[in-house]
Amino acid sequence: MAKKSSIEKNKRRARMAAVQAPKRKALKAIARNRTLPPEERFQAVLKLAEMPRNGSKVRIRNRCEMTGRPRAYYRKFRLSRVTLRELASNGQIPGMTKSSW
Repeated sequence: MAKKSSIEKNKRRARMAAVQAPKRKALKAIARNRTLPPEERFQAVLKLAEMPRNGSKVRIRNRCEMTGRPRAYYRKFRLSRVTLRELASNGQIPGMTKSSW
């Protein structure tokens, strides 16, 4: 089980990223637009730099929904490999069986 503080910090980052997303998207569009004057584009870059870092989507860490484990994460199930194997062995994931040959 991961530390509660790490899990909560990640949740806080996800919430902040969701709130900041429209503003970041608009500023990035201005900064990338080659038809605008360079001064206006530079101002957009400065405003982006002033925004909180945790508002960026890339700062969110994929974590297991059950344990909070940050490594060996399966996106399809939103679980870590350890949890996925336990649930599959118990038959709690439909259509997944343990292989044997």
